[in-house]
Amino acid sequence: MSNITEIAELFFDACETGKGWDACKEYCHPSATFSSQAGALADIVNIEGYTEWMKWLLTPIPDGHYELKSFSTDEKRNCVTAFAVFHGTQTGVGGPGEPTGKVIAADYVYAMQFEGRLISHMTKIWNDSISLQQLGWV
Repeated sequence: MSNITEIAELFFDACETGKGWDACKEYCHPSATFSSQAGALADIVNIEGYTEWMKWLLTPIPDGHYELKSFSTDEKRNCVTAFAVFHGTQTGVGGPGEPTGKVIAADYVYAMQFEGRLISHMTKIWNDSISLQQLGWV
């Protein structure tokens, strides 16, 4: 891997397809942190926890997939951003109740901060309350 854009793309795909920390850790510092102002993610403080949460999410939403809208790199600030829409239907078990059969289409952004060739911090920008409403989870 030659640059942070390639590394970020590989991480993004592994994370969003539910491969979990085992597949994502090679792109991150071992102590890489995570933040989000979304209540559903309030207890997650590191990227390891977030990648495992994404892996879990594909249990109640087994057809979950992303539609990538934009991917950009700010070399000066060592930051890569990805804007996407998460799509899926809750047909699997694992949500707050029985499967609802409801569809989600959620806009979100990852801002991945790099130290050297590895991600040191990631912020997820996401309106979780709209997503939870779409799924019928609130």
